[in-house]
Amino acid sequence: MASDEKTEKPSGRAQHVTTKTGRILRVTEEQLAAAQSAKAAASAHPDPARRTDVLFRVRRDEGHEISSWWMIGAFIVTSGVVIALLSWVPGGA
Repeated sequence: MASDEKTEKPSGRAQHVTTKTGRILRVTEEQLAAAQSAKAAASAHPDPARRTDVLFRVRRDEGHEISSWWMIGAFIVTSGVVIALLSWVPGGA
């Protein structure tokens, strides 16, 4: 290391944080506080349509619900595809 190189020292105490992917990050207390305040502001009004336990939930306006005929049609098409695929299985009736 050359004597003219200067290392920048972070302000405050630094901590090591491991992410979900296994990366180790060095963060300061100010960065942690900023992340926590941003997380608290974002979670102040959670959107029920964005819950983590629901995969394909979509928020629609009142009166714009999906027609039940779409579900009936999807059932008929799926049943037809299953029957068509099973017809290729040898030894069937």
